[in-house]
Amino acid sequence: MLRHITEVKSQTLSPEGYIEDFWPYFRELKDTFWKLEAGQTFREPGDPSWRALSVGDWAEAVRLIDERRDEIQEPVSEARGFTMRRVRIVERPYTAYVQWELYYIRLRALAGEDIRVLESDALPGLGVSYRLPELVILDSDVMYEVLYTRAGTLSGARKIVDPALIDSCRHEVERLFDEGQELISYLNTERAVLPPPLQQSRAPIA
Repeated sequence: MLRHITEVKSQTLSPEGYIEDFWPYFRELKDTFWKLEAGQTFREPGDPSWRALSVGDWAEAVRLIDERRDEIQEPVSEARGFTMRRVRIVERPYTAYVQWELYYIRLRALAGEDIRVLESDALPGLGVSYRLPELVILDSDVMYEVLYTRAGTLSGARKIVDPALIDSCRHEVERLFDEGQELISYLNTERAVLPPPLQQSRAPIA
């Protein structure tokens, strides 16, 4: 069903509407929070670290991520009674955004979020020959296809509440997850995906 996600019945939400709609479902989660990320470049102008990245100041971008460790890890640390899982698709050569984001979300992995990286070259062998959507799935209750402008800025989301459809999409995301590599292991193996200031370091990413 991932191939046909854009065709299914949904409710379109603004960026603010998406965030407001999301949190009540998140607070009632009982099983698993899933996130599928496939885009290679996004804009996050509200994030100081991303703003540093956008002007090429890698040292400041990394410093600001490290400085906000507790803040970044808080949603994972406070999660109770459910699991958080994420699949991050990456392409080579790595974009600056992917390098930045993987370093950022490694803090969430260290706090307990189960994050796997899957390289795009593996997708055809898994029967994926189409553009994957950006998805957020909360149990079988709700699924959001997160929408972005052509420039990569959040523009809203499509809300889907059909349980059978949600379960079908979740099973496909689970399959991608099973084929991925654990994030911290990936960062330690593929040093080129790290921010440039850290690529030559022999210290493990932790």
